[in-house]
Amino acid sequence: MELTTISQVSKMFSISTRMLRYYEEIGLLTSIKKDEYAYRTYDMYSISRLQQIIILRKLRIPLKEISMIFQTKDAKTILDIFMKNVNDINDEITALSTMRIILNNFIVDLQKRSNISLKTILFSDEVILNAINSLSLTKINFKEDKSMDDLNKANESLSKLKNVRIVHLPPFTVASSHYIGEEPEKNAGNQLNDFLANSNLYGIKPDARVFGFNHPNLSQEKPIYGYELWVTIPDGMDVPSPLIKKRIEGGLYAAHMIIPYNFHEWEWLIKWVTVDNPKYEANNIPDNGEYMGGLLEEHLNYVYYANLKQPDSNEPQIDLLFPIKLKGNAV
Repeated sequence: MELTTISQVSKMFSISTRMLRYYEEIGLLTSIKKDEYAYRTYDMYSISRLQQIIILRKLRIPLKEISMIFQTKDAKTILDIFMKNVNDINDEITALSTMRIILNNFIVDLQKRSNISLKTILFSDEVILNAINSLSLTKINFKEDKSMDDLNKANESLSKLKNVRIVHLPPFTVASSHYIGEEPEKNAGNQLNDFLANSNLYGIKPDARVFGFNHPNLSQEKPIYGYELWVTIPDGMDVPSPLIKKRIEGGLYAAHMIIPYNFHEWEWLIKWVTVDNPKYEANNIPDNGEYMGGLLEEHLNYVYYANLKQPDSNEPQIDLLFPIKLKGNAV
């Protein structure tokens, strides 16, 4: 039986190893752990299942509903899930169509009467009524013969980020928790949580922030990778082993918030920085391939929830942070 390593599958499908492990954790995917391998491998059945997951995710089917689809043999259950999502998409299309028609009416009015005031356009009931009347005649045609190329193009268009925030991180001191091996995020997190509990950091510094990144990155040569977590601390605070105290320079970042575990949205942010914006460019930090080139993941409200003994809150949020600089400017 031919097996494919987790790093090969990650590269093949442009999906993070963390996402693969999460799919396994929630029962969507299975891997094979053989004694002669130090890492996860996948057979053809699992790769086929992953392809199905990716297609359904590109169709905006939530992971919970994908799990229901895989667990049932009842066609009606699957039909109900698809119909619900089509209805949600139709609602969104209707809303967007309404806005498009109203804006087109504004354009027509401005083209006819260049001296018309903005107030007249915005508060014209006639414009709104015309838009509603036009909308009722709007037909939405769904083609049944969409290919994967069409789906990929549609998904790419919908994945273009429009609301990236620009944030500045000032210099700060951190306690660093680092783990290399199986489930590095979990193990680095356990070390960090012990430090938070024993140091009463929330009582000392309630605005403490937590950042993370791959260290080292997974590669064909390094099938076992690591994860490093930073928590900001007062400059004079002592840090016990195995944590290490570090000073971080900070800088300017493009920020995009995700909900776990949508780490594929890193691709969207990378494209925004490197292709889609005219003002900024990447400010990658040289690291000999060991880290993420300065890319960070801020685990929002982590210290607060850890203080409540709920580090895995029901409302997790993560900021993806890409280091940037103004185009043409030196670092």
